[in-house]
Amino acid sequence: MGLGGCIILIAVGAILAFATDWELDGVNLDLVGLIMMAVGLIGVATFTSIARRRRVVVPPTAPTVVDENGRDRGY
Repeated sequence: MGLGGCIILIAVGAILAFATDWELDGVNLDLVGLIMMAVGLIGVATFTSIARRRRVVVPPTAPTVVDENGRDRGY
């Protein structure tokens, strides 16, 4: 599940928990919404920590060119 899926879970959970007044027998939609929001937040935290580890940037090294007199040209 990517970042978009986690954000959708948070949004749908918030809608179920705070914006609806539906009642189903045997299902507490407020609790279902809170659980969906919690899972979405855990997913966002996990996704960002994994994405941060992947983005390690190693600066390129410039090649050293030495001319025939042994002097470093600094390219």
